[in-house]
Amino acid sequence: MNNIETMARNAKRASKVLMLTPEDVKNRLILEVAARISSNKDMILQANFVDVIGAKEKGVDDAFIDRLTLTEDRLDELCSNLVTLTKLDDPVGKTEHFSTRPNGLEVTKMSVPLGVICMIYEARPNVTVEAALMCLKAGNAAILKGGKEAKNTNLAFAGIIRLTLAEFALPENLVTLVESTDREDLLTLMKQKDSIDLVIPRGGEGLVKFVSEHSLIPVIQHFKGVCHLYVDKYADFDKAINILINGKTQRTGVCNALECLLVHKDIADDFLPVAARVLESHGVKVNTCESAHKFFLSPTLLTPDSFGQEYLRKEIAIRTVPSLIEAITHIDQFGSNHTEVIITEDKDRANTFIKTVDASVCMVNASSRFSDGSQLGLGAEIGIATTKLHAYGPMGIESLVTQKFVVSGEGQVRGTGV
Repeated sequence: MNNIETMARNAKRASKVLMLTPEDVKNRLILEVAARISSNKDMILQANFVDVIGAKEKGVDDAFIDRLTLTEDRLDELCSNLVTLTKLDDPVGKTEHFSTRPNGLEVTKMSVPLGVICMIYEARPNVTVEAALMCLKAGNAAILKGGKEAKNTNLAFAGIIRLTLAEFALPENLVTLVESTDREDLLTLMKQKDSIDLVIPRGGEGLVKFVSEHSLIPVIQHFKGVCHLYVDKYADFDKAINILINGKTQRTGVCNALECLLVHKDIADDFLPVAARVLESHGVKVNTCESAHKFFLSPTLLTPDSFGQEYLRKEIAIRTVPSLIEAITHIDQFGSNHTEVIITEDKDRANTFIKTVDASVCMVNASSRFSDGSQLGLGAEIGIATTKLHAYGPMGIESLVTQKFVVSGEGQVRGTGV
């Protein structure tokens, strides 16, 4: 048995311990990890500095560097998310009555952990902490395969978590960081279907496709974020401009940043000149359809089939549409089932958008940047699922359990021919 197989089996055995671990123990452990991250900021930031320098030397793009970089504020936010996580109800063991059968059998459904969850991710060293502790809160063991660019930061975080587990008399194998960068080891990891119950890839399009194509274990995809902002003909322009700038420029290298602006043709003559001035002032490169081209200085002209790009930088696509339905049609063609936004003061049109647009998160008069587990009250997120089984949108701890049937009787047996 090789190291990867041993690692997976050890995680499976360790996961059984969590099924009987009280909620207060899990919460105290999470709080202790948060406290140790806070008290070890200098060590973590130094490890992250080494990773960032190494990534820059390899010439990776700015969006990747942004996702890799930690700051004191980002560590504070991470710790705050962990505190919020402890305030959420434990999803494990919740029961709901399903039915009482004519023969007296009582049927209930009980939420239970998935077992062992394998996270495969790039950059984003915060995932090491959030994924590990969300899995623990929901009763699962976690196997973490981070990218080599974040190796030092991931090791620092994993060391803190495993030390804390040991001090709480819990198996360190509940959280395992795979240090190998060998592709064969990654392929072996994705074949451990007897030990690992779910694989979640979180990263670029190439990573997600690679995992989906090679895993023998069920995969929940956390795909790219081609997020649209549709400015309806009944939009409030001030809201639209503020949300456009926040969604496009606050943090460009994340999956909930805006990548395309759709504007109803009836307001294009009034709205687009304002948008042009504001986007230019923020240094945003503009790519437009033919009808929007005239409102911008030196834009790139897009053909009708060249939309749908995830820029992850200060760059955006812009298109005018003749109707709300055409906006929805465009999103269905070019979106990625991530987050879509409508700006409108018409509730009926907002409801039409919400009910028909194909996205895991729909926003009405609010920034796409709120499409985030911590912002939506989940404490943290293990990622944003863009597939629809069994989770859709930001995945919190409720998405890390499943349900089993529990049947209670008084000795009933099934009769012949029934």
